[in-house]
Amino acid sequence: MSIGAWVLILWKGWLLRRAATDIGRGVPAFWAAPALPTARERLAQLDREQLLLPLLDAAQAGARGGTLESHGHADSQLTRRLRDALHRVLGQLQAGQVALASIGSTAPFIGLFGTVWGIYHALIGIAAEGSVSIDKVSGPVGEALVMTAAGLAVAIPAVLAYNVFGRWVAGCEAELEGFAHDLRELMLDAARES
Repeated sequence: MSIGAWVLILWKGWLLRRAATDIGRGVPAFWAAPALPTARERLAQLDREQLLLPLLDAAQAGARGGTLESHGHADSQLTRRLRDALHRVLGQLQAGQVALASIGSTAPFIGLFGTVWGIYHALIGIAAEGSVSIDKVSGPVGEALVMTAAGLAVAIPAVLAYNVFGRWVAGCEAELEGFAHDLRELMLDAARES
């Protein structure tokens, strides 16, 4: 669990930092472009994690003919495509969060189980020998308590990382939702003008 948690922490930290940087640079570069093709090229250069381009692709895509989607109003179709693309992008950003939460919530109990198991075996050993002395109790019990500390050493970083990453994902989500909303308005305005 410890190795898995630290791999996730390092990977997610790198990914989310990179995603936030891409969004922070990509959105202003997109809106500073003189035309949509130029804006797309700028996004392609800056969107390393492919978070913004799927939204632009969804905004520019048309409804597939012969489907229920094609029978809806153009603004409803656009909203649906953007919402679906946003959900896919957010799923990409949230990958690994459940594993961190699971590790953070179960590791202390696994450590506690190891403690109880160690104490149980220490007491069995004492009962087999028939004599009780502090040295016969303290060694095995001390070793068993190390399991609790190990469980906490795994859980604490996982829970802290989960909370920090949750904030980072929420910040990226807010930026992506704003971008999707503005894209929707841009596309609807362009459709009205044409």
